[in-house]
Amino acid sequence: MTQTFDSVWDAIADTPEQAANLRMRAELMTQIAEIINENGWKQAEAAAHCSVTQPRINDLLRGRVSRFSLDALVNIATALGRRVHVALDAA
Repeated sequence: MTQTFDSVWDAIADTPEQAANLRMRAELMTQIAEIINENGWKQAEAAAHCSVTQPRINDLLRGRVSRFSLDALVNIATALGRRVHVALDAA
């Protein structure tokens, strides 16, 4: 029997809570990457704007979700002058 999942995060996480955390981190990373791309920043420029190192920006742009906590991503968004808003929806 083949098992199906609602999302890739549900497939790779052990619990629904872990899947939700991965999903939120991926969404924040995507939005931060969009800001970087919209501004046409090179990785070193983006790192300076985000108050992190260039290798961290490389990890972010390559989608390495496991290397970032929600806290770290909120800090990066804040360094870019953005606020993170969270909405709770019924499951």
